[in-house]
Parts: sequence; C-alpha cells; structure tokens
Amino acid sequence: MKKSRFSETQIFAILQEAEVGTSVADLGRKYNISDAMYYNWKAKYGGMTLNELKRLKELEEENRKLKEIVAEQALDIKCLKAITKKNF
Repeated sequence: MKKSRFSETQIFAILQEAEVGTSVADLGRKYNISDAMYYNWKAKYGGMTLNELKRLKELEEENRKLKEIVAEQALDIKCLKAITKKNF
C-alpha cells in the first residue's frame, strides 16, 4: 500500500483550515492536492479529533498485522493438509 505524503496531523490541519473558511480550491493549490483527495479525507476523517484520528491509524495498522497473521496461518494449514494427504 502506498504511503501518504501527508501525516495524520497534516491532514487534520488541512481539514481544520477548510472548516475555518478557506476554499477547497485554495487548499488544493496551497498543498498540491486534488478536490477529490480533500473530499475523501473529509468523508474519512471529518468530525474527528486528533486523538481519534491517531487511534484510527493505530487500529488500521493492527488490523493489517492481524490479517497478515491469518493469511500465514491459512497457508500453513493448507501446506499441512497437502502433506498429510500424501502417503509416505
């Protein structure tokens, strides 16, 4: 997965600027982001506090690691089943 150019604190600051009254077009020019990127961030992070945003990132990382562990275990199980089916 591609790493974002912006940290969660930067995204939060950009969203706060928009809430204050800066237009989306101005934010796009200032931070070199598209309108679509801004609205995606707003849909995902809008209404959150900075602490909630950091917690969300931590949970996403934990979820990614857990999915990786499950995938490895499923592969191990599949290999073990293939080995036990063979008659040695």
